[in-house]
Parts: sequence; structure tokens; C-alpha cells
Amino acid sequence: MRLIFAGTPEFAARALDALVGAGHDIALVLTRADRPAGRGQRLRPSPVKQRAQALGIPVAQPASLRDPAQWPMLEAVGAELMVVAAYGLILPAEVLRIPARGCLNIHASLLPRWRGAAPIQRAIEAGDTETGITIMQMDEGLDTGPMLLARALPIGEEETGGQLHDRLAELGAGLIVEALAGIEAGSLVAQSQPAEGAVYAKRIERAETRIDWREPAARLARRIRAFDPAPGMHSVLAGIDGPVKLWAARSRDTAPAEAAARPGEILPGQGLAIRCGEGVLQVLELQRAGGKRLALADFMKGVPLAAGQVFEPA
Repeated sequence: MRLIFAGTPEFAARALDALVGAGHDIALVLTRADRPAGRGQRLRPSPVKQRAQALGIPVAQPASLRDPAQWPMLEAVGAELMVVAAYGLILPAEVLRIPARGCLNIHASLLPRWRGAAPIQRAIEAGDTETGITIMQMDEGLDTGPMLLARALPIGEEETGGQLHDRLAELGAGLIVEALAGIEAGSLVAQSQPAEGAVYAKRIERAETRIDWREPAARLARRIRAFDPAPGMHSVLAGIDGPVKLWAARSRDTAPAEAAARPGEILPGQGLAIRCGEGVLQVLELQRAGGKRLALADFMKGVPLAAGQVFEPA
């Protein structure tokens, strides 16, 4: 099938590879503009652009698809269908109508749960036990179009956002190939999303990445996993320059002797246990600003931590 592919991060790049491997004709790739990255802040192409260039596929990086000046470029391709995966730009109705068979989206949740920008992180943060991939026909709403295929995945008890991302990326790559085969065979029937159960996965805001020790430990542990490897969760401790990122962590109940401690206070005993608004957070990995992510024992060789020290509340 002759396709336009629109995507930006690694999640989308894996789908592009799968479509090419399945023999589809990718006539054009759309991706976001190159962005500064690294210490030198040099412009870096997106993973999708890098993959497309390696495959010899033409790439376009429009700043917006709301601009009618961009539409003739898409029309000239003569694509039967556009596949969209974590592209990052809104497709107006005029663009959705350009491909003969419309536009399909590879969405990283079981719709209608977790429509929106951060479905992987929000599923872990909420304590969901499963998520998945939905292949949907795009309409003008936010992930509201009819569904063609869906496949579930269990979420591991200690799975991070990065680990779940990688498993969903592989699932999505395989499922879009399966969906296109079904469309070509005429065996897929689109179904409207259920009217109930819609939940929105809002974009992660910077303010969310600072730990509020007044929250329950179980919620903080889930958020730390969800935001791993990016954007991470951090706190501030007197005597340490810059924020400290907290990575692997588990929650537990508060022992009677710990009940009087303040939220954010380091408790006596083995390891790094921090009192929360409800329960205790047992931290296993930390990272200083500008430093490497380290296991607790290695971190404490350079930064001694003692019972009674208090991490600042948000």
C-alpha cells in the first residue's frame, strides 16, 4: 500500500521499520523539526527522520499542517492512507481527508482509556494493571475515532515507563502491519469507541516532576516508575547543590516508631527510607545534578545521608 508516515520519536521509528519490512511503499515521511540536544545544543534529527533518511525515504518537516500551503505536498504523493504514530502535530480535517482511505493512528493505550499525550506514563502512575495498543481511524477529536484493532499488555509491578514504552512500541509496530493487511483484505470493521470509560492522559508538566512528600508513598513510587527515564522525579536536600533525582523506589507501610517523622524526613535504619504523607518510600537509586544515576550504596559514598535530614516539600 502507498503510504504517508507521520511520527517523531523512537516509538514511531519502530513502526516505520515494520511497515517498510512488510513491503509497503512509504512515499513520504512527516516528522517534527530538528531540536537542540546534548551539552553543545546542536540540532539533532528525530529518530524517525534518521530512520527515513537511512532508508532513502523523502522527509518533510512542516511547522504546522494547519497551513494550506502544506496540503498540495501531501496531495501530490497520491497515498492511499496515512499512518500516524506520536507525531506531535495536529492534523486538521482537510489533511485527514487527503489520503484515499484516511489516516490511522497507533495509540499506546486501550481506548477510550488514556486518550491524549502521555498514555504510557499515566497508566503506570494510576496503578493500572494492563494497557495496550489501539489502531484507530483518526477524526477531528482527540483520539476519539473508531477502532480497528486493539491488543492488551499486562503492566509489570515494577515496570518503568521506558520499559513499557519499548514493549508497546514493538506491539504497535506489529499491530499496524496486521491492520493494513486486514484493510487490504477487507476483513477489518471499524467500531466506535465505548461511550463510557474515557480518561485523558494530560501532558506531563514540569511542576509534576518535583516530589511532594505529603503525598502517599505508593503514589510517589508509581510516579517515579512512570517518569523513568524521562522526565524523572526530583527533590531538594540541604547541603546538596541542585536537585536530586530519585529513581527506583518502593513503598511500604509506616512502622509505629516512624509515625512522628515529618514528610520528607530520612528515617533511621538500613537503606534510604523517607517518610511520606502516608507510608514510607524506600529509595534504591539516586542521581545528583550533572552526575550519573547510581545505586544507593554508590551514591552515599559521595553524598552521606543521615537520619533526621529532611527533603524539602514541593
